[in-house]
Amino acid sequence: MARLRALLALAATAAAILLASPPSADAFYLPGSYPHKYSPGEFLNVKVNSLTSIDTEIPFSYYSLPFCTPPDGVKDSAENLGELLMGDRIETSPYRFRMHANDSDVLLCRSDPLSPGAFTLMKKRIDEMYQVNLILDNLPAIRYTRKDDYFLRWTGYPVGIRVGGDYYVFNHLQFTVLVHKYEDPNVARVMGTADATDAIPASKDTTTSSASSGWMVVGFEVVPCSIKHNPDDAKSLKMYAKYPTKIACDPTTVSMSIKEGEPIVYTYEVAFVESDIKWPSRWDAYLKMEGAKVHWFSILNSLMVIAFLAGIVFVILLRTVRRDLTRYEELDSEAQAQMNEELSGWKLVVSDVFRSPTNPMLLCMMVGDGVQILGMAVVTILFAALGFMSPASRGTLITGMLFFYLVLGILAGYASVRVWKTIKCGDHSGWVGVSWRTACFFPGIAFLILTTLNFLLWGSQSTGAIPFSLFVVLILLWFCISVPLTLVGGFLGAKAPHIEYPVRTNQIPREIPAQKYPSWLLVLGAGTLPFGTLFIELFFIMSSIWMGRVYYVFGFLFIVMLLLVIVCAEVSLVLTYMHLCVEDWKWWWKSFFSSGSVAIYIFLYSINYLVFDLKSLSGPVSATLYLGYSLFMVIAIMLATGTVGFISSFCFIHYLFSSVKAD
Repeated sequence: MARLRALLALAATAAAILLASPPSADAFYLPGSYPHKYSPGEFLNVKVNSLTSIDTEIPFSYYSLPFCTPPDGVKDSAENLGELLMGDRIETSPYRFRMHANDSDVLLCRSDPLSPGAFTLMKKRIDEMYQVNLILDNLPAIRYTRKDDYFLRWTGYPVGIRVGGDYYVFNHLQFTVLVHKYEDPNVARVMGTADATDAIPASKDTTTSSASSGWMVVGFEVVPCSIKHNPDDAKSLKMYAKYPTKIACDPTTVSMSIKEGEPIVYTYEVAFVESDIKWPSRWDAYLKMEGAKVHWFSILNSLMVIAFLAGIVFVILLRTVRRDLTRYEELDSEAQAQMNEELSGWKLVVSDVFRSPTNPMLLCMMVGDGVQILGMAVVTILFAALGFMSPASRGTLITGMLFFYLVLGILAGYASVRVWKTIKCGDHSGWVGVSWRTACFFPGIAFLILTTLNFLLWGSQSTGAIPFSLFVVLILLWFCISVPLTLVGGFLGAKAPHIEYPVRTNQIPREIPAQKYPSWLLVLGAGTLPFGTLFIELFFIMSSIWMGRVYYVFGFLFIVMLLLVIVCAEVSLVLTYMHLCVEDWKWWWKSFFSSGSVAIYIFLYSINYLVFDLKSLSGPVSATLYLGYSLFMVIAIMLATGTVGFISSFCFIHYLFSSVKAD
């Protein structure tokens, strides 16, 4: 889960997607799966996912604790690559229902007496606030708790609770399955997500099973209870037998304390309720975000401020450059020579502005990888905003990110070699080395970080650890898809005509005058403006990723990303112009990092979030995982935003000096 959180944060923070309609309006999404019709009396099988905790961010297998196992053994559910990267381990469970058949006082099992190890582990998981995640018909179990006059929504339920020095386990589950009469999916209307403050649709209880056409599951709710069962009463009973005494579930009291050497009796009950919720809208309860109106107006306010500032900067820049160009072009050659002697500024670096930068190959590699990451983020979030990567289809977001990243290797190769050829004034020799290094640069950094973090997860025996076989699969995907496509892109870039410089470069470089302040200080400070465009949305994203909530307002994200790209381009352009005005012609790397420095502030914000918002995060392993994934995220953001700044500055300088009459 934690790994996917970092990847999700990468796509989320580095991208910009589709205009969103206000939360109060209907938003359309594709549910991501086909409705399943259940006949009355047909078995419904509940699945279990990994145990998760916002206290540690380290997932563990459900059956690592002494829970009941299915009579035919534990079986893995079908998983895709994205689910494995998320740390999900979906397995079968012993919980089973019959469609539209209420049942109560059902015995699940009587566990073995708790061994010292199992007893200690159970207490540890309760202290770490681990949640049990159940799934029915692809819907996670949802739990409602009342706080004042509000209902809070949670996915899953806690393993147990600690009261004083005693530990209590939730050994009885009260399930409510919301069902709706089956409708032909060809005529079913895809309904939008409602506002978070809307009332939960009213439902009516039914005890008779009609509707020969069948039923669809549109909701899955759970109420956990801690009930003291007598182990001797369940000793001779089989699974799914009727418990001898009536069970009254009261979630406000706990009574089943765990003790070493004593077994735990697990029971459950289920009630089917006919609901007005239609199948396409069944995910609304999960996708609603509390405070949606505040979220919308905060984003809108931020967008207006940033757009206003960016507009001012853009207008000032255009007027300043246009005035300089007009004055310069109105002079004849003799007057221009005299003006060059009297004036300072960007006009004096005309013969040095396109001088090759230091470490040109590294710059080409970073630009190529930045194009690939930015393209992956935009395309992925675009598909997510259109609904093709609904949370109803687990792992599709990460699988899509990985697929688009691999395929867009062709853009990385093309961009890196095209920049290389331009710097070398049309000489494309060495393009194979540039393409190969581009294909290895960011994946190599990702492999190093994720492998280091994976050893920590392996040591913790977490399901979040990437299996060795999956490592092999990822390496094969990279080597067989990404690398060849990057080389193909490099070949196309080598064949494409290079961008010719509008002015010639002198053999002897011009001396840069001493500056009053370090130029890199201004470059690093420039990242504050791009950070201002996304820090509000970043809070919601971080809360969603690390607090276990569902983030699905990709329309907001698109707007933020669109502004981020625009502001990164303008900030880099302005900083480049300022450096040229003080006769500093070494703009290549500064244009990249003036916008890429936003990653520094995102990483600082991540540290701030860890200290002040994730105060409950326990242990050095969890903190190391958090910082490791944050580092991975900001490196990707730095490459993407830096590339935007570099390309905008290059286009600006090319246009600026194309308008200058130079001998």
